[in-house]
Amino acid sequence: MKLAQPIWPRLLPSGLVLAFATLGPLGRRRRAPGTWGSAAGLLYFTVFFWPLGFWPWSGFWMLVFSLPGLYLAVAMCGEAEFRLGRRDPGEVILDEFMAMPLCFLGWPALARPWPPGTVFLAGFLLFRLFDIAKPLGIRKLQDLPGGWGIVIDDVAAALATCATLHAVAWAWPLW
Repeated sequence: MKLAQPIWPRLLPSGLVLAFATLGPLGRRRRAPGTWGSAAGLLYFTVFFWPLGFWPWSGFWMLVFSLPGLYLAVAMCGEAEFRLGRRDPGEVILDEFMAMPLCFLGWPALARPWPPGTVFLAGFLLFRLFDIAKPLGIRKLQDLPGGWGIVIDDVAAALATCATLHAVAWAWPLW
């Protein structure tokens, strides 16, 4: 199965596509736009997903609610890449924004050993580390076509962050 860039964003005006992909002025007017996109994604998690964390099956519901946003990011980021004429432009930060909540899948298990602020800071820093360094084959994911390559590497960085946070939370009582 070949991943294809969604075609429906081609019908949208460039201003709208770029506004979505850059989160308005956040991606276009700031230094280190990926860091700002990640910070906005952390705020997105705390407002919309953190309250779900104490429901049964919260990780499942978080994934269900995240998938449409990730698809939107694939569509808009890929179209913005095409319209800007550059591969994975730095100002396009919708990918970090949508991937960031995935760092905290299984939130209740992470909240047991540490206060929420500590988990947020650790998740944010680990996500930026994995997103910038792209270890564990994450860099290869950028080779996927269009918006898929832009978004999937951030999803992988978020899942690596999540796995690291859970591993440390599991090992913490053993120290």
